[in-house]
Amino acid sequence: MRQYKRFYIGGEWRTAAAAEQISVINPATEAVIGEVPAGNQADVDAAVAAAKEALPSWSVTSPQVRGSYLRQIHEELVARVPEIAALITDELGMPIKLSQRIQAGLPVAVLESYINLLPEYAFSERIGNSQIIKEPVGVVAAITPWNYPLHQLMIKVAAALAAGCTIVAKPSELTPLNAFLLAEVIDSCGLPPGVFNLVSGYGPVVGEALAVHPDVDMVSFTGSTRAGKRVSVLAAETVKRVALELGGKSAAVILEDANLAMAVKATVTNCFLNSGQTCNAHTRMLVPTALYEQACELAINAAQGFEPGSPLDIKTRLGPLVSAAQRDRVLDYIRKGSEAGAELLIGGEEPPDGMPLGYYVQPTLFGQVTPEMTIAQEEIFGPVLCIMNYKDEEDAIRIANATDYGLAGGVWSADSDRAERVARRLRAGQVDINGGRFNLLAPFGGYKQSGYGRELGRYGLEEFLEVKSIQF
Repeated sequence: MRQYKRFYIGGEWRTAAAAEQISVINPATEAVIGEVPAGNQADVDAAVAAAKEALPSWSVTSPQVRGSYLRQIHEELVARVPEIAALITDELGMPIKLSQRIQAGLPVAVLESYINLLPEYAFSERIGNSQIIKEPVGVVAAITPWNYPLHQLMIKVAAALAAGCTIVAKPSELTPLNAFLLAEVIDSCGLPPGVFNLVSGYGPVVGEALAVHPDVDMVSFTGSTRAGKRVSVLAAETVKRVALELGGKSAAVILEDANLAMAVKATVTNCFLNSGQTCNAHTRMLVPTALYEQACELAINAAQGFEPGSPLDIKTRLGPLVSAAQRDRVLDYIRKGSEAGAELLIGGEEPPDGMPLGYYVQPTLFGQVTPEMTIAQEEIFGPVLCIMNYKDEEDAIRIANATDYGLAGGVWSADSDRAERVARRLRAGQVDINGGRFNLLAPFGGYKQSGYGRELGRYGLEEFLEVKSIQF
């Protein structure tokens, strides 16, 4: 069991202000696998003070110097990829084969992308009689979620450090152990004291203290829309910059000329990744009315390949949900779907056979889902796919856009020009055409209540930069 009683603040491990510890639960076995301190206001003040003290010197280092530190961190993370994958599988429940590629592989790839971007990024340019300078925004509070814990933390850490900012990281209390591993790596690489700081704890205590802190210049938050709204309200008191990556209710629009079998299988796989605990999951599948029955049959066949199992089994594709609370939340949405009149095609409220322990939910498909149903409007964050039919292309676009969210989406068509035309009309920050691959250099972020600001690549770097003009 991993036990931590100290925070990483100012380049050293400091004892937490209070003795309270947070237990980390393995969602597959329900056993305690670790403990971290529950931070409070005093811990936040110490971490922010350390970040503020380190800012003047770190902010004026050259991109080459910052890149050299990032490279050292990258090398150490690469060496610890197997350990990272196993740790996050234990914390989160993602099957080990997927954790190796995603939970451990993505943070390494993100960090490498910023190492490669730094030498070519122009931090200043001349416009007429003005020199335009891009400077670090300052002290950044990075508040991250539990579903892709190290990946989401690295998106913020890599970009902020590359920009010349200092950081106070606050990981989710459900999956914090990987953040402490990252702090160990950073400490071993000799990053200057106070440039990176780590305080774990509960959102209403540590997260809110960071959001209101007068010496925090920016909050970069990834999590639920409800919590993001709260962060925005608190941060407004000091008019600090806020970047929000929030929830989603993304639609996969399958047009009548698409390869139906391929589109349905890919959408089911996308929806069930990480047990459905993915903000940009395609959780609504829109199909033409004439193809509805066939699409349902194909979806049932695809869903049957996601039998819940132990995350440590290399063959498992569907692990548990992260916590008992999350499981119960998803089961409540399944009940609401049935009560609203949606057709339960597969899955449901009953626990999976042969799984006496763990927070498991059956892979679930609902058919005959209409736009006004709760399960078509709200983010479920579990292995639940809503299948909806539409009359024509205009109707499909209307349904796809008829939620409060706008994070992602997909379009499937044999005609690439038509697919692009539909994609342009979807009110979402990122749209895949015919299963287009995720691009770490492309901006990621949402429209509407999916948040604002962008992460990854050049656009992600610029979230952490202020723009100054000097006139001559």
